[in-house]
Amino acid sequence: MDTLRLGEVEIAVTRKDVKHVHLSVHPPEGRVTLVAPARTRLDVLRAYAITRLSWIRKQQAAFNAQARESPRRHVTRESHYIWGRRYLLDVQYVDARPRVRQDHKCITLLVRPGSDEAKRARVMHAWHKAQLHAVLPELIQRWEKSLDVRVHAYYLQRMKTRWGSCSHTRGTIRLNTELAKKPIHLLEYVVVHEMAHLLAPTHDERFVALLDAHFPLWREARSELNALPL
Repeated sequence: MDTLRLGEVEIAVTRKDVKHVHLSVHPPEGRVTLVAPARTRLDVLRAYAITRLSWIRKQQAAFNAQARESPRRHVTRESHYIWGRRYLLDVQYVDARPRVRQDHKCITLLVRPGSDEAKRARVMHAWHKAQLHAVLPELIQRWEKSLDVRVHAYYLQRMKTRWGSCSHTRGTIRLNTELAKKPIHLLEYVVVHEMAHLLAPTHDERFVALLDAHFPLWREARSELNALPL
């Protein structure tokens, strides 16, 4: 993989067996990638990227202007989100196994006395992962049938620069645990997006056609996801 630098803009270049150049700016932090036909010279790609530089900066500026959540300290009366809904957090210190409870208006975090901020955050993160694990197998199974693909495994982790990723050679997808905080239809969009990459590894015409055919409102979902606070 090569890297192009145009002033403050860094572009990761990947050469693959594709017909056209595909330039993308990825949420949430404006990472830039360029996929090009295998034999394309780097100087040709640089010239192309220069013609798109104003567009790249416009996309990055939009991501930078996006609302950011203030860092969470996991304390009582702090706002937290699950599946797009806002809840107040109630932290209770009890001599029992750490866990999280949710009702119609409150998320209760139960931790042992003396648990510090890092420990409270770990318990909440584990709960977010559990929420995702509860819905993902059925969601993936449904879209396996629709797309006629097989997901051999999925993984959950915190990601700073993307909502998901796919390894089409291994048949696996990886999802950002922050998706547990977003409306569930946006999780579905990311799942479909990454599963489509099992058939079309790059954002080429085939990939767009797959999304158009199977998830017609994908552009609206992408815009909604990218407009939500990070």
